[in-house]
Amino acid sequence: MAQQEPGDRVFLDHLEAYLSRRDGVDKLLKITRYTSKLLLSTPLFQAALAANKRGPNHVSPAVLLFALRLKDFEASVGTSRKAFRLGKFVQDINALRVAPSFSSRDGFLQLISSGGEGIYYFIEQFVWLVKAGLLDKRYQKRLQLWSAWAEFIGYFGSVTLKGLQIRAMLAKEAKLVVALRDGKDKDDSSSSLQTAQALGEIRKKCTLKTLSLIQDVADSFLALSDIRDGKGVLSNPLILSSCGLLSALISTHKNWSAC
Repeated sequence: MAQQEPGDRVFLDHLEAYLSRRDGVDKLLKITRYTSKLLLSTPLFQAALAANKRGPNHVSPAVLLFALRLKDFEASVGTSRKAFRLGKFVQDINALRVAPSFSSRDGFLQLISSGGEGIYYFIEQFVWLVKAGLLDKRYQKRLQLWSAWAEFIGYFGSVTLKGLQIRAMLAKEAKLVVALRDGKDKDDSSSSLQTAQALGEIRKKCTLKTLSLIQDVADSFLALSDIRDGKGVLSNPLILSSCGLLSALISTHKNWSAC
């Protein structure tokens, strides 16, 4: 048996650690689901599915069969994701429990963000029970609407909070740039080195926070589409699948870097 290269072993260990996390598997399923949705939103498969609803058609049987199977697969993956998120609302309860204060602006936005997300994850458990067949399907539409509203409110708080945090980081970055320039003018190498390191750190944090903000905005479009029951320009299948895939890729990068 051939020996693995050290780099391969490091990658496989990293992959094992990533897949052992609930969020790792969840985001892998999310990528799979929205990649499927993206394929289904293409003109070829849209035409095949539309023609199938109208009855006898001239669409290639192979294309139609693949489109129907892909649609069933996407729905199945969506249900699997809900199962993986059972009990996830507890993390939001803990986030609220350790929050220092809700009286400040940031504390209030944290309450909206974690509170909305926690309610969303809690209701999603019942949506999963409906889809799994334990609860009557007549509750599904109402539960999904409540879930979407809670998710959207949570994202509103999160996007606002992260926007304010990014603004504060940019202000701090601007001060560090000025301090670095002043240090170079004074030929203070020790101070300049510390300032440069601090500047690098704040820029890295700002980039990660910006990616997280983009992810939340993309996910908020999905929640808004659920609230509007698939109506409106933002409910275009191509736009929604692209938003979902973008969000999944950003989250995967974040989780991969963290494990």
